[in-house]
Amino acid sequence: MIEDNLREAETKMQKSLEALGKEILTIRTGRASPGLIDRIPVDYYGNPTPLNQLASITAPEPRLIVIQPWDRTVITAVEKALQKSELGLNPANDGQVIRVPIPPLNEERRREYVRLVKRYAENAHVAVRNIRRDQMEKIKAAEKARQVSADDAKRASERLQKVADRYIAKVDEAAARKEAEIMEV
Repeated sequence: MIEDNLREAETKMQKSLEALGKEILTIRTGRASPGLIDRIPVDYYGNPTPLNQLASITAPEPRLIVIQPWDRTVITAVEKALQKSELGLNPANDGQVIRVPIPPLNEERRREYVRLVKRYAENAHVAVRNIRRDQMEKIKAAEKARQVSADDAKRASERLQKVADRYIAKVDEAAARKEAEIMEV
Protein backbone atom coordinates (compact mmCIF):
# COMPACT_ATOMS: atom_id res chain seq x y z
CA MET A 1 0.00 0.00 0.00
CA ILE A 2 2.77 2.44 0.93
CA GLU A 3 4.68 1.56 -2.24
CA ASP A 4 1.54 2.34 -4.25
CA ASN A 5 1.29 5.76 -2.57
CA LEU A 6 4.93 6.51 -3.34
CA ARG A 7 4.59 5.42 -6.98
CA GLU A 8 1.42 7.48 -7.37
CA ALA A 9 3.13 10.54 -5.87
CA GLU A 10 6.15 10.15 -8.12
CA THR A 11 3.97 9.75 -11.22
CA LYS A 12 1.98 12.88 -10.40
CA MET A 13 5.14 14.86 -9.63
CA GLN A 14 6.64 13.77 -12.96
CA LYS A 15 3.51 15.02 -14.72
CA SER A 16 3.85 18.38 -12.95
CA LEU A 17 7.45 18.61 -14.14
CA GLU A 18 6.38 17.76 -17.71
CA ALA A 19 3.64 20.42 -17.55
CA LEU A 20 6.23 22.98 -16.47
CA GLY A 21 8.42 21.95 -19.40
CA LYS A 22 5.56 22.52 -21.83
CA GLU A 23 4.73 25.90 -20.29
CA ILE A 24 8.28 27.26 -20.39
CA LEU A 25 8.78 25.99 -23.93
CA THR A 26 6.24 28.58 -25.09
CA ILE A 27 8.22 31.45 -23.55
CA ARG A 28 10.17 33.31 -26.17
CA THR A 29 13.94 33.47 -26.11
CA GLY A 30 16.27 35.23 -28.49
CA ARG A 31 16.31 32.19 -30.80
CA ALA A 32 13.59 30.83 -33.06
CA SER A 33 11.93 27.66 -31.80
CA PRO A 34 8.89 25.87 -33.25
CA GLY A 35 7.74 25.18 -29.68
CA LEU A 36 7.26 28.91 -29.25
CA ILE A 37 4.17 28.98 -31.45
CA ASP A 38 2.98 25.40 -31.88
CA ARG A 39 0.18 25.68 -29.31
CA ILE A 40 -1.21 29.02 -30.50
CA PRO A 41 -4.96 28.51 -31.14
CA VAL A 42 -6.07 29.22 -34.69
CA ASP A 43 -9.73 29.66 -35.63
CA TYR A 44 -10.19 26.75 -38.04
CA TYR A 45 -13.76 26.66 -39.35
CA GLY A 46 -15.08 27.98 -36.05
CA ASN A 47 -12.99 25.71 -33.80
CA PRO A 48 -9.87 26.86 -31.95
CA THR A 49 -7.19 24.42 -33.15
CA PRO A 50 -3.51 24.37 -32.10
CA LEU A 51 -1.25 25.62 -34.88
CA ASN A 52 0.85 22.44 -34.88
CA GLN A 53 -2.25 20.50 -36.03
CA LEU A 54 -2.73 22.74 -39.05
CA ALA A 55 0.78 23.26 -40.39
CA SER A 56 4.39 22.18 -40.33
CA ILE A 57 6.53 24.54 -38.28
CA THR A 58 10.27 24.79 -38.81
CA ALA A 59 13.10 27.07 -37.71
CA PRO A 60 15.56 27.05 -40.65
CA GLU A 61 17.52 29.99 -39.22
CA PRO A 62 18.20 31.17 -35.65
CA ARG A 63 15.91 34.18 -36.08
CA LEU A 64 13.19 32.84 -38.40
CA ILE A 65 10.24 30.46 -38.06
CA VAL A 66 8.58 29.16 -41.22
CA ILE A 67 4.99 27.89 -41.10
CA GLN A 68 3.63 25.89 -44.01
CA PRO A 69 -0.11 25.22 -43.60
CA TRP A 70 -1.37 21.94 -45.03
CA ASP A 71 -4.57 23.69 -46.10
CA ARG A 72 -3.81 26.95 -47.92
CA THR A 73 -7.23 28.38 -47.00
CA VAL A 74 -6.18 28.82 -43.35
CA ILE A 75 -3.13 30.93 -44.10
CA THR A 76 -4.88 34.21 -43.19
CA ALA A 77 -6.37 32.68 -40.01
CA VAL A 78 -2.89 31.53 -38.95
CA GLU A 79 -1.49 34.98 -39.65
CA LYS A 80 -4.25 36.63 -37.56
CA ALA A 81 -3.71 34.19 -34.69
CA LEU A 82 0.01 34.98 -34.64
CA GLN A 83 -0.69 38.71 -34.61
CA LYS A 84 -3.24 38.32 -31.77
CA SER A 85 -0.85 36.25 -29.64
CA GLU A 86 1.02 38.07 -26.89
CA LEU A 87 4.40 37.13 -28.35
CA GLY A 88 4.87 40.39 -30.24
CA LEU A 89 5.51 38.67 -33.58
CA ASN A 90 4.94 40.17 -37.01
CA PRO A 91 4.31 37.37 -39.55
CA ALA A 92 4.81 37.80 -43.31
CA ASN A 93 2.50 35.86 -45.66
CA ASP A 94 3.53 35.10 -49.26
CA GLY A 95 0.48 32.96 -50.13
CA GLN A 96 2.37 29.67 -49.69
CA VAL A 97 4.15 29.95 -46.34
CA ILE A 98 4.24 32.32 -43.41
CA ARG A 99 7.62 33.62 -42.32
CA VAL A 100 7.89 34.85 -38.76
CA PRO A 101 11.06 36.82 -38.01
CA ILE A 102 12.05 36.66 -34.34
CA PRO A 103 13.30 40.08 -33.27
CA PRO A 104 15.98 40.24 -30.59
CA LEU A 105 14.68 40.79 -27.07
CA ASN A 106 15.39 44.00 -25.20
CA GLU A 107 16.49 43.89 -21.55
CA GLU A 108 13.09 44.85 -20.12
CA ARG A 109 11.32 42.11 -22.09
CA ARG A 110 13.93 39.54 -21.00
CA ARG A 111 13.35 40.38 -17.34
CA GLU A 112 9.57 40.11 -17.88
CA TYR A 113 10.03 36.61 -19.35
CA VAL A 114 12.28 35.61 -16.44
CA ARG A 115 9.53 36.67 -14.01
CA LEU A 116 7.09 34.55 -16.01
CA VAL A 117 9.41 31.53 -15.77
CA LYS A 118 9.68 32.05 -12.02
CA ARG A 119 5.89 32.18 -11.72
CA TYR A 120 5.55 28.93 -13.68
CA ALA A 121 8.23 27.33 -11.49
CA GLU A 122 6.45 28.43 -8.33
CA ASN A 123 3.21 26.92 -9.62
CA ALA A 124 5.08 23.64 -10.20
CA HIS A 125 6.50 23.84 -6.64
CA VAL A 126 2.99 24.27 -5.28
CA ALA A 127 1.76 21.30 -7.32
CA VAL A 128 4.57 19.08 -5.99
CA ARG A 129 3.92 20.17 -2.41
CA ASN A 130 0.18 19.54 -2.79
CA ILE A 131 0.87 16.04 -4.11
CA ARG A 132 3.18 15.40 -1.17
CA ARG A 133 0.58 16.68 1.29
CA ASP A 134 -2.16 14.49 -0.18
CA GLN A 135 0.01 11.38 -0.02
CA MET A 136 1.11 12.21 3.55
CA GLU A 137 -2.56 12.40 4.53
CA LYS A 138 -3.16 8.98 2.98
CA ILE A 139 -0.22 7.52 4.92
CA LYS A 140 -1.46 9.04 8.18
CA ALA A 141 -4.96 7.71 7.52
CA ALA A 142 -3.54 4.22 6.93
CA GLU A 143 -1.57 4.47 10.16
CA LYS A 144 -4.66 5.63 12.05
CA ALA A 145 -6.66 2.72 10.60
CA ARG A 146 -3.82 0.43 11.72
CA GLN A 147 -3.11 -0.74 8.18
CA VAL A 148 0.57 0.17 8.61
CA SER A 149 2.76 0.50 11.66
CA ALA A 150 3.97 3.84 12.99
CA ASP A 151 7.55 3.00 11.97
CA ASP A 152 6.50 2.13 8.42
CA ALA A 153 4.45 5.32 8.21
CA LYS A 154 7.44 7.38 9.38
CA ARG A 155 9.78 5.72 6.86
CA ALA A 156 7.23 6.24 4.07
CA SER A 157 6.86 9.91 5.01
CA GLU A 158 10.63 10.36 4.88
CA ARG A 159 10.84 8.64 1.49
CA LEU A 160 7.98 10.78 0.19
CA GLN A 161 9.76 13.92 1.38
CA LYS A 162 12.93 12.85 -0.48
CA VAL A 163 10.94 12.28 -3.67
CA ALA A 164 9.31 15.71 -3.32
CA ASP A 165 12.70 17.35 -2.68
CA ARG A 166 14.12 15.66 -5.78
CA TYR A 167 11.28 16.96 -7.97
CA ILE A 168 11.50 20.47 -6.54
CA ALA A 169 15.21 20.43 -7.41
CA LYS A 170 14.33 19.31 -10.97
CA VAL A 171 11.81 22.18 -11.25
CA ASP A 172 14.46 24.66 -10.08
CA GLU A 173 16.96 23.22 -12.54
CA ALA A 174 14.53 23.52 -15.48
CA ALA A 175 13.66 27.09 -14.50
CA ALA A 176 17.32 28.06 -14.15
CA ARG A 177 18.12 26.62 -17.60
CA LYS A 178 15.27 28.59 -19.17
CA GLU A 179 16.27 31.80 -17.35
CA ALA A 180 19.85 31.45 -18.62
CA GLU A 181 18.51 30.86 -22.14
CA ILE A 182 16.34 33.97 -21.94
CA MET A 183 19.09 36.21 -20.56
CA GLU A 184 21.62 35.00 -23.17
CA VAL A 185 22.32 37.84 -25.58
